[in-house]
Amino acid sequence: MSNHHPDCFSCRNDERLAELPPRERVAADDHWRVAHAIGTSVPGWLVLLPRRHVTAIAELSDAEAAGLGTWQVRLSRALHAVTGCEKTYMAQFAEAAGFGHVHFHIIPRMADLPDGLRGPLVFRQLRPGDGDAGTVADSRMDEIAEALAAELG
Repeated sequence: MSNHHPDCFSCRNDERLAELPPRERVAADDHWRVAHAIGTSVPGWLVLLPRRHVTAIAELSDAEAAGLGTWQVRLSRALHAVTGCEKTYMAQFAEAAGFGHVHFHIIPRMADLPDGLRGPLVFRQLRPGDGDAGTVADSRMDEIAEALAAELG
C-alpha cells in the first residue's frame, strides 16, 4: 500500500500485514486496520488505524471517514460479545512520541472497573512499553484477537 511513512511504527506494521501476529491484525479492510493495544492491562483494548499515513483526523479521505463510524460500532459490538464489557470508550489523540499516526482507542469498559479508572482515567491502564508488569500477555492478546476476528466474521 502506498502512502506509508518509513519512520512510522503503524505504517511499518501495515506494510507487513500478512506476517503480523493476530494481535496486530484483528481485522482490516482497504482503509483501516485493527490491532490490540500494546502495554495495557486491559484485555481487548483496541486501536483502529488508517492504513495510510495520516497525522490528523482532517486528513482522512471521504472513503476513510465513511468507514470510521462503521468500524467503531462493529468493534464495540464485538468487544461486548467477546469480553462482556458494559460499554466501550473511544478516544483519539495520536500525541505520544513515535505514535503520531492517527489511531482511535476503543476500550472495553467492564462493569467492575473502579471509579478511579473510569472515563479518561482509563488511560492510567495504558503504559509506555511492552512487557510491563500487569500488561496483557502477547498470548492473551492473540486469543482475544482471534475471538474478535471470528465475531466480526
